[in-house]
Amino acid sequence: MTTAPADPEADLVVRREGAAGIIRLNRPKAINAMTLEMSLGIDAALDRFESDPDVVLVLLEGAGERGLCAGGDIRGLYESSCAGGDLGKVFWRQEYIMNARIAKYPKPYVAFMDGLVMGGGVGLSAHASHRVVTERTKLAMPEVGLGFFPDVGGTWLLSHAPGEIGTYFGLTGQTMNGPDAIYAKFADAVVPSAKWPELRDALTKVRAGAGPGDVKKVIDGFATGENAGPVASLQKQIDGWFGHDSMHDIIEALKRDGTDLAQSTLNTLGEKSPRGMVVALKLLRLARGASSLEECLVREYRASLEVFRSDDFREGVRAAVIDKDRNPKWSPATIDEVTPEMVAPYFAPIGADELVFDQQR
Repeated sequence: MTTAPADPEADLVVRREGAAGIIRLNRPKAINAMTLEMSLGIDAALDRFESDPDVVLVLLEGAGERGLCAGGDIRGLYESSCAGGDLGKVFWRQEYIMNARIAKYPKPYVAFMDGLVMGGGVGLSAHASHRVVTERTKLAMPEVGLGFFPDVGGTWLLSHAPGEIGTYFGLTGQTMNGPDAIYAKFADAVVPSAKWPELRDALTKVRAGAGPGDVKKVIDGFATGENAGPVASLQKQIDGWFGHDSMHDIIEALKRDGTDLAQSTLNTLGEKSPRGMVVALKLLRLARGASSLEECLVREYRASLEVFRSDDFREGVRAAVIDKDRNPKWSPATIDEVTPEMVAPYFAPIGADELVFDQQR
């Protein structure tokens, strides 16, 4: 049996196709950027599919050819921040609780990570039990370029990448291809995009009672077997540059190297928010000692509320999304001007506003 969506033009299409509960992000003109309403709809779909005995697995996909999801609705968050609103508090609370839920979902959850997968799109997909990338995948967590930091559990994911690979991707915002994403532990299998329709069809036909191992076997039947992209060959250099606990020391290590690659990396960091990088690095280092994804999400939520109030966030979004002049004026302007007093509020407990997870699910 296949259930038809109530509105195929809606921003989120939820339906059952055979054994699969389908969640399709359906804003292709915006590369499926996620709104609060879409996030709430995904949560409702997860409720529905969890309780439906005919749904064996959940399948997340994005409409259009450009990508799964370009992230959250940054323009809406920017407008709310400028107006002194509370969309950040509401949106990120909903999103982060959903990220944790996806990681613990009781049924196989397959994410098709084709094309652009950024920010909030990573939160929807990289916590999945089965993560499929393609030759078109461009995965990134570019938040430090917005005066922000890698959130949606990104600090947890990045801190579990080999060596300093996660630190590198988190601070530079550089893009991973499909094999890079597997090496960094953000994905599980590369499947050529041309084979996706056939794999998708096979997933809708898995037998009742199939578990994670059965779903993995289906996916592996279409996978290329690639497990390391270009970044793997740079592991030694990246570990040397980013194996420090202060941004000052990372910058100095890159300056001492003198190679073209080190210089281009230094130039990339020079475009990012100094305060965003310092906060991001501290979050990444704390994540290494975290016992759970939830612990990292609580910390990220505290920091995100401070980001929402900050001039750097508004300036970063203005330069990248609103005016698109790509020339943000960060405050402070340099790493060495970022003081412990500036950073402390990002890590302070927030009392009644703390993020709390529903342990009954």
